[in-house]
Amino acid sequence: ETAFFVKDVIGPKGCVSIIDEAKGDSDDVDSHSKTGALKLHHSALDKNGNFTKPDEIIDTSDEPDHDGLCLLEQEYFLRTIVDNLDMNSHLSDAVNSLRIVLAADESYRTGKTVFL
Repeated sequence: ETAFFVKDVIGPKGCVSIIDEAKGDSDDVDSHSKTGALKLHHSALDKNGNFTKPDEIIDTSDEPDHDGLCLLEQEYFLRTIVDNLDMNSHLSDAVNSLRIVLAADESYRTGKTVFL
C-alpha cells in the first residue's frame, strides 16, 4: 500500500495500514485524523512460504473526529493532573519516537544505516 498517514506501521509479526482514501486536501485537519478502515497483514508463513492468515480489515468508521480526539487527549491529561498519574512512560515513548524519526531522516539523507 502507499502510505498517506505517518502512522502506518510495520513490525516482525506483520503490518497495519490505513487503507481509506484521503478525504480532503492536506490542509484538511480531519483528513489527517480520520480513517475508514485498517488493514492488518499477518507476516507468519507456513513451510511453503505462504501466509498462514488472510489480511483482516478492521472497521474504524466509529472513531472520533479531530475535535473528538483533542477532547479525549485533554480529558486524559486532566486526569493525569487530578489523579497524579505517572506519565514517565509516555514521555519516554515520545522521546524514543523522536529518536527513531531523526534516525530515519539521517539514514535517508546519508544513505547509511543508523543504529539505535
